Amino acid sequence: MFDINTILRDNIKVLTPYSSARDEFKGTAEVFLDANENSFGSPASTTFNRYPDPLQRSLKEKISSIKGVPAHNIFLGNGSDEPIDLLYRAFCNPGKDNVIITPPTYGMYEVSANINDVFVKRAPLLPNFQLDIDLIGSLISAQTKLIWICSPNNPTGNSMQREDIELLLNNFNGIVVVDEAYINYSRSKSMIAELVEYPNLVVLQTLSKAWGLAGLRIGMAFASEDIIEILNRIKPPYNISEIAQREALLSLDNIEQVNNWIRNTVKQREMLTTNLKQLAFVKQVYPSDANFLLVKFEDPRAIYHYLVGKGIIVRDRSSVLLCDGCLRITVGTPDENMKLLKVLSDYSLVKS
Repeated sequence: MFDINTILRDNIKVLTPYSSARDEFKGTAEVFLDANENSFGSPASTTFNRYPDPLQRSLKEKISSIKGVPAHNIFLGNGSDEPIDLLYRAFCNPGKDNVIITPPTYGMYEVSANINDVFVKRAPLLPNFQLDIDLIGSLISAQTKLIWICSPNNPTGNSMQREDIELLLNNFNGIVVVDEAYINYSRSKSMIAELVEYPNLVVLQTLSKAWGLAGLRIGMAFASEDIIEILNRIKPPYNISEIAQREALLSLDNIEQVNNWIRNTVKQREMLTTNLKQLAFVKQVYPSDANFLLVKFEDPRAIYHYLVGKGIIVRDRSSVLLCDGCLRITVGTPDENMKLLKVLSDYSLVKS
């Protein structure tokens, strides 16, 4: 049975969190003289002289109604990178504990581990980009506190087999983190529905991708109330700005627009897949559950620089494990995608 106290760092167990003025008084009043704010206002057209809600209660309630998850099971961070970092701070003793990543995968899991002086064990994906469960199992030790799984995966685009994730959840006494940044573009069901069954599950999502709010930097972590309480205890007091909270609340009222964007992105992904496969110098277009494609080219570096010269920027992943010869291409608007295909067709003529 998973017991959070067996993996929680001792200093976090006894930590007294910072208590801000907005934590101590949550009601309404006519005069606020408790937080040393500028009482005259702010020079901006919208007033931002007051500190934001440190626990983002209104925004969490809105997300709760959309996701079907109680607000007390939601943590909001400055992008997904903040909860990633906080999970290290809460559960991994520097210089002692370790985590498992499954490359190729999102690079911040390893960067954040290095920042926090936590050893990283690597269990590379199988050639079909699925989890190597046997290898992961062999790497687990008493000091292994977190297993990071990106699904749909970045940069490969595929979703991990659900039964493999559940196998880890059932047999690992640490925390399994499933990063679902691209879940809106996938037919796979979110792992959020499994939170009640698995107290050692953390699911990461974001408003940066399908919701189009990358500039606001709002990441979401869904987990047991115990884990969420710990993350709230150690986070900075005002980690989500007032303007980010306001704009996110307004954006969350436009679900149908977002759903239309998702449908159009999936259609454009299919269109790009079909047309890229017809190019002679494209060796493979990997199946994708995300808003991007991993494409294997005969000469990726030459094509990358050719596209840059035409004002089109893609991501060169050719040096990444299992991604030899690959470029990662985000699905753009119909006009952007047609321009990409036209430029690549022209490259065929130049190459010949």
